[in-house]
Amino acid sequence: MRCPDCGTDDDRVVDSRPTPSGDAIRRRRECRDCARRFTTFERVELPGLLVRKRSGALIDFDRARVLDGMARAAKGRVELAALEVAAAAVEHELRALGRRELTSEQVGLQVLAQLRELDEVAYVRFASVYKDFQGPEDFELELSSLRKEAPPKSA
Repeated sequence: MRCPDCGTDDDRVVDSRPTPSGDAIRRRRECRDCARRFTTFERVELPGLLVRKRSGALIDFDRARVLDGMARAAKGRVELAALEVAAAAVEHELRALGRRELTSEQVGLQVLAQLRELDEVAYVRFASVYKDFQGPEDFELELSSLRKEAPPKSA
């Protein structure tokens, strides 16, 4: 790694730790020549995932796009850090399927699963768009399904 100050490529690693999302390693380095300290991030570069949309179009998977959809559904209810972890979990689960090409339905189902764990209101908000709710009966059906699967709340 070249020192950003003097350009020398002789440094030592002072500290290493995983990032909060767990998808990178943060390394604190010190240049052996000028003694300046700097930080680098090391990430695994995996082959990109492709998503086949309902229209038939094939697009690159984008975790930021997943995070944006989750953030809109959870607006004012879930902290961004928790949503970032959930978006990373969505990508992890999709990669675990072992396929490079996925359907938008597979992505949506993983998002729903993560939102169900985080916040039931965010889950219903996302489901209403994802499942294209047309009326109150669609909400009632989803809520009754959610109640059946959810553990009873303690008093």
